[in-house]
Amino acid sequence: MRLLLLEDATDLGDVLHNQMMDEGHAVDWVQTIGQAKAALASTQYDLILLDLKLPDGHGIDLLKSLRHADDTTPVIILTARDQISDRIKGLNAGADDYLVKPFDLSELSARVAAVARRYAGNPNPIIKLADLSIDMNKHLVFRDDALINLTAREWALLEAFLQRPGVLLSKAQLEDHLYAFGAEIESNTIEVYISRLRKKLGRELITTVRGLGYRMKSS
Repeated sequence: MRLLLLEDATDLGDVLHNQMMDEGHAVDWVQTIGQAKAALASTQYDLILLDLKLPDGHGIDLLKSLRHADDTTPVIILTARDQISDRIKGLNAGADDYLVKPFDLSELSARVAAVARRYAGNPNPIIKLADLSIDMNKHLVFRDDALINLTAREWALLEAFLQRPGVLLSKAQLEDHLYAFGAEIESNTIEVYISRLRKKLGRELITTVRGLGYRMKSS
């Protein structure tokens, strides 16, 4: 997924950024509300990780402005504020989930996956696709109980298709899903990963619409 991480604490931000990147997500890390607004104006994100106390304002105000603008991007609040009233305020402002610092990184990963599944319309962590069984929580793919090994980038590309079954995705959309700002992208990168997925999962799963993009069959 393409994630926006808004966290002003350098040490924690670095840990969260690396964790999400290691799981195959493309992550843009910003440290102020102003930077977040600029990023949101130019990029469509799959999920936002939002700290509340920031140098130039309060994260709740940013969340409210997004919801008032009918922006439905999923938001998980990450904050040291552990009062019930703070949680209620965040959820009522439009947050999808709330994690109190300090938290376990594996719990964050599970919550990110759960929120993404809900927005994709399938809360079940196990997806059946042709002869494949795909575990969205553990990032595992099986065919007849045999594990199919995918790299982080291959998984991220597969996830992009699974979130939009049957939808035609352009090369630019797939690049946005896989890469954060500033990443160097070879001109044939998407084609290479599409080829690898076809070899591992089956050529019939992903079709090419010449000049427009790619589509994965729905389950």
